[in-house]
Amino acid sequence: MTEPTVRQVTDSRVLAALAHPLRRRLMDVLKVHGPCTVGLLAEHSDQAPANVSHHLRVLAAADLLVEAPELARDRRERWWRLRDRGVRWSTTDFDGDPSDRAVADAAGSLNLERHAELVRAWHAASDETRAAWGEGPFSTDKWLKLTPDELAQLSQEVIALFARWADRPVPEDGRRREPVFLFAHGVPARP
Repeated sequence: MTEPTVRQVTDSRVLAALAHPLRRRLMDVLKVHGPCTVGLLAEHSDQAPANVSHHLRVLAAADLLVEAPELARDRRERWWRLRDRGVRWSTTDFDGDPSDRAVADAAGSLNLERHAELVRAWHAASDETRAAWGEGPFSTDKWLKLTPDELAQLSQEVIALFARWADRPVPEDGRRREPVFLFAHGVPARP
């Protein structure tokens, strides 16, 4: 099997498959936990297996997931993995058709809502949970004056930094590592 890559999505049907909160969450579970069965995905997402199974079929039809038969212990067991390490899209790729652009905008909105939901959940965590992480969790924002080319360069640098940490071999030092969600947005705006 070849190393998964980040896929540039240019098909609005793929974005439509992604533009559902549970499907987005299932993709996150597979990113964090690796290949899973329907039962494991149901357990990780607190969903009924039948519901998970339906959404997996939608994601597989959009070529976002692939089966991992080499992990099955018998012919009845089905394992699933992400086809690509991640996906990205640019709304400009969908400017030619208003309905495609609406799908891209909806997918972007859902993505942002998912990001905000994860941060809100952290802020609602117990004092004990928050104390265990000490000074690690952070937020930051800056107002910069940039050209479009400079923003594109900054974007590439931030994405490369995130990728370096995401792709690093996890040290086998006996320390427990928990999933950590990290996101950044850089958009033109008015204060």
